[in-house]
Amino acid sequence: MARFGDGLATGADLRRAADEAVGSALAGLAAAPDLVCVFVCSDDPSAVEDVGGRVAELTGARVLVGCSAAGVLGGRRGVEGVGAVSVFAAALPGVQLRPFHLEVLPAERGAAVVGLPERDGEEVALLLVDPYSFPAAGFVSQANTALPGLAVVGGLAHGPRGAGSTRLLLDGRAVDRGAVGVLVGGASARTVVSQGCRPVGPAMTVTAAQGNVVHELAGLPALTRVERLLGDLPPVEQALASAGLSIGIAMDEVVEDHDFLVRGILGVQGTSLVVGDVVTVGQTVRLQVRDAEAAAEDLRAHLAGFRSSAAHPAGGALLFSCHGRGAHLFGTADHDPAAVSRGLSLDGLAGFFAGGELGPVAGRNHLHGFTASLLAFPA
Repeated sequence: MARFGDGLATGADLRRAADEAVGSALAGLAAAPDLVCVFVCSDDPSAVEDVGGRVAELTGARVLVGCSAAGVLGGRRGVEGVGAVSVFAAALPGVQLRPFHLEVLPAERGAAVVGLPERDGEEVALLLVDPYSFPAAGFVSQANTALPGLAVVGGLAHGPRGAGSTRLLLDGRAVDRGAVGVLVGGASARTVVSQGCRPVGPAMTVTAAQGNVVHELAGLPALTRVERLLGDLPPVEQALASAGLSIGIAMDEVVEDHDFLVRGILGVQGTSLVVGDVVTVGQTVRLQVRDAEAAAEDLRAHLAGFRSSAAHPAGGALLFSCHGRGAHLFGTADHDPAAVSRGLSLDGLAGFFAGGELGPVAGRNHLHGFTASLLAFPA
């Protein structure tokens, strides 16, 4: 009997879909579930609330978290834009699970996030966010300093009618603001973040920059350097760059084989580049391109690295995939869940298509775009 299970069901009757998804998730479970995650695709927030309560009732889980989504993932399937429910169930004996609801309150110096329990040893945080009311990027940035060593994994939920229509689910109740999640301790859970890009051209040193504006690369005006580099690329890579160019920022200058944090190039100011993160003089950067083949290969490589370095094989996982991936990139919504299930031979996998993904790169948490972020539990 397995410790993990999943179920995905579609249909206009979401309560019936919830019953079916729960049945599938619990069918092979060795014991009653300790952690249940539920993700709901619906244009009706009240229906999402109803599903959350129904799944809590049916599973009797020690902790339940979930959210509304533009599409859901379960097993080897992905579903976008239609009524669907995905359920992940995990029996985690001996694992500490501490659910929480984070809210933003006024403070003397701007705002304060409240609701996170005190840390208790080695933990990982699963975090599901309402993007309209919670500063996800600022929170994970501050967490890197205030909560060193805490990996934060999750995604930005979807509100079909804008602000106020997102639903976050926590132990049978629904909230429409902030973020919900659970601190997981003692599970030896690990993370994978696939950024879906491949580098082109050489690595370059930033020789002049201010904030998120790069003025010089390797001693030349940044735009001049990039134009020269692009001119030297083969036609295929030039075509990919013209469709969308990103920049990778090295996360550790000491190591030779850099981990890059991929950020978009937002525009130009004269001969300078405006990028989607702060860049400092002396950092190493490298241009990045994205296509279906590069994204698929990057995910395969990360899964292979996970398998080779893991002390124990994974048994269950939660997957947060950008809504710009799926059918938009791969021609099918099934690509990421199928690749993860196949690559890790999982008993249970669930998640959703997110409007931004949370996960650590080189030991620091970030809010990403266009990534696949994974939280994997050992079998």
